[in-house]
Amino acid sequence: MSDTIRIRPAAATDVAQLIQFISELADYENRSYEMVADEASLQQWLFGEDPVAQAVVGELDGEAVGFALFFRSFSTFLGRPGIYLEDLYVTPDQRGRGVGGALLSHLAGICVEHGYGRLDWSVLDWNQPAIRFYENLGAKPQSEWTMYRLTGQALQRVAER
Repeated sequence: MSDTIRIRPAAATDVAQLIQFISELADYENRSYEMVADEASLQQWLFGEDPVAQAVVGELDGEAVGFALFFRSFSTFLGRPGIYLEDLYVTPDQRGRGVGGALLSHLAGICVEHGYGRLDWSVLDWNQPAIRFYENLGAKPQSEWTMYRLTGQALQRVAER
């Protein structure tokens, strides 16, 4: 019997499941201390008056086993939008069954359908299983770029300049 994979847009009723997946992802990445997202924040920013991101849920035989959270970006060099994949997660016991590939294929399809120029994401340098997975799909690392981030007090100080 073959697995039935379905990718569908996340709905407001999926928020608790998304939080569970995000918590599991934070544990896997050893970053649980950074997770402050909760159901209310996801509800607001994914399904509220001014949504800034979207999510899709990956189901295997009718059970939610993963998700991808993404938002539209823009490339000034290409002069076209793209998608930035913030997080892709499949539960450990369901990895290797095609759900991760189906999630990425779905996002690539959105890019192609809308004429977007690219699909970008980041991966932790120690996450060799994910790196192998992405490279097997044909993704190329962008090693000449270093990601920077402002958060917390530093973000506040820069905003007040």
